[in-house]
Amino acid sequence: MRMNIARLRPPAVLAAACALMAGCMETARLPVEAGIGPSPELPPPAKRFIPTVNVAKAVGWAAGQKPQAGNGLQVQPFAEGLDHPRWLLVLPNGDVLVAESNAPEKKPEGIKGRVMGMVMKHAGAGTPSADRITLLRDADGDGRAELKTPFLEGLASPFGMALVGRELFVANTDAVLRFAYQEGETSIAGPGQKLTDLPAGERNHHWTKSLIASPDGRKLYATVGSNSNVGENGLEAEQGRAAIWEIDLPSGDKRLFATGLRNPNGMAWEPRGNVLWTVVNERDEIGSDLVPDYLTSVRQGGFYGWPYSYFGANVDARVEPPRPELVATALIPDYALGPHTASLGLAWSDGQGLPPQFAAGMFIGQHGSWNRRPPSGYKVIFVPFQDGRPQGRPIDVLTGFLNDDGDARGRPVGVVRDGKGALLVADDVGNAVWRVTAAP
Repeated sequence: MRMNIARLRPPAVLAAACALMAGCMETARLPVEAGIGPSPELPPPAKRFIPTVNVAKAVGWAAGQKPQAGNGLQVQPFAEGLDHPRWLLVLPNGDVLVAESNAPEKKPEGIKGRVMGMVMKHAGAGTPSADRITLLRDADGDGRAELKTPFLEGLASPFGMALVGRELFVANTDAVLRFAYQEGETSIAGPGQKLTDLPAGERNHHWTKSLIASPDGRKLYATVGSNSNVGENGLEAEQGRAAIWEIDLPSGDKRLFATGLRNPNGMAWEPRGNVLWTVVNERDEIGSDLVPDYLTSVRQGGFYGWPYSYFGANVDARVEPPRPELVATALIPDYALGPHTASLGLAWSDGQGLPPQFAAGMFIGQHGSWNRRPPSGYKVIFVPFQDGRPQGRPIDVLTGFLNDDGDARGRPVGVVRDGKGALLVADDVGNAVWRVTAAP
């Protein structure tokens, strides 16, 4: 019997789509580890009419449950009962700002859009956005926030935050806003001042926009993800996207700093040379083994391949028309992080408060896959650095986000050091912020 998915009601659409996809599932031929490091294995693309969909159902943490900490570490909740916490900023007095946010509401496009919308809801990403930044304060220093209070409200899918002097900058999905900040205050009233617009629009496929200030406080850098997987919505829809923008703080003027980055999110400075690094979510739908997400230093004016190629000159034949002259200039990322791991958060380790293996390197929050069988990501890792470069294999920091049934108890996103030697991790399915410290 031929199934007409278009006539089914939404729950039936999802069930029918999953049944259809289950019969077409491909499985990874390589372990995740093969796609990690400076020279990952890149097998031929596995082209399929229906992509692999393997979504972990969001179930949350039961009372008393928590992630599994790696060797030499322990973890406790810093705050719970949040509403889809995505990103974190630690203020000079130790207060923590958390962006409670989700994708802006939009009408799904076509059957594929409807199915993917329901799949993402199944994964815990379909709830309305709180559009809020909440302040968390641990006044007694016991490692748990006693105060949880709205700090900024009425935002538009906020994500990145940066503090420069007495000015707080917030990246909504469509603009960077500037707010006056006084240390110790527990709320800010007023709409803020727009510093600059960011690419958005009705489709706004990758809606998250992260922020980081330059070491001298004169510039901001903002990430903007692509408006599609590989340009299937037309390359005119990609203007200013798949890029990192450099924004001048006094004027709000901006310029493209680096391009060809499909979906960059977390950014961090490596202090030896004041080099900007980012983590990037690579393309989907060419198999469970492709394409590895990556960690890379960001070269001013650099082009990193998207959508025409990946990991240097590996051409993506789906993109028309091809651009061999651009592919020839594509930079090879520094370090692959495994296919479909959805690496989002990034934080530099300053070597304080944690065991010696975490003295220098990058903490990375891996939100977890939807396009890989078996799943990948769903953990927090640490990539050691030596002489300003990644060196060696990743170290597990937090695991256990998937239960024995493959359901997601949590999904890590933003990571940040708290100034007291601990690592804070935003968990948008567990609705918590976790605090990782050295074990006794």
